[in-house]
Amino acid sequence: MLRQDSLEGDVPLFHEDENDVSQRKSKIKHPLASFFHLFFRTMAILVYLLCELLSGSFIVCMVTIILLLSCDFWTVKNVTGRLLVGLRWWNQVDEDGKSQWVFEARKETSRKTVSNSESRIFWLGLIVCPILWVIFVFSTVISFRIKWLGVVIMGVALQWANLYGYVRCKVGGGTNLRSMATNYLGLQLFKQAMNKTEGP
Repeated sequence: MLRQDSLEGDVPLFHEDENDVSQRKSKIKHPLASFFHLFFRTMAILVYLLCELLSGSFIVCMVTIILLLSCDFWTVKNVTGRLLVGLRWWNQVDEDGKSQWVFEARKETSRKTVSNSESRIFWLGLIVCPILWVIFVFSTVISFRIKWLGVVIMGVALQWANLYGYVRCKVGGGTNLRSMATNYLGLQLFKQAMNKTEGP
């Protein structure tokens, strides 16, 4: 379910000021949100990589990593997605007891107020960190560090959940991602075929 316009009236976080558009595009308007968007996920990765140097206790490292991952999940889902790119997602249960996923995006007119710098920070952090956690899963299995498998799987699950939710918000909540990718690939093949037929 995708809503394009419900955020503007409901969420005071999307207040628009009347500054020059070029200034809004380049400035980081939410430095604290940008910092915490990267802080928790980066710290979780650093603690995982350096845990044997920092502490000899597996339990302390595991709890610290899971707390950092949980703080990151909550921060990205509830704060930085709204502030930095104007997207949010959640699950709600209707009167019939059915679970329904809701994906929201700002209107196109208000989305123009999103800073390019903040958008890059948001998407870079959102994409790179889950890939690192997938690499950690493979390295954990290959090196037979099975006690860490639960921690890295938790990292993958929380990071990919946010990535999936925000990609659905970006492309449209009602859009099937597989059909969208197939349509894009078909369009590219069609363009290439047309270019070959028009050539010399």
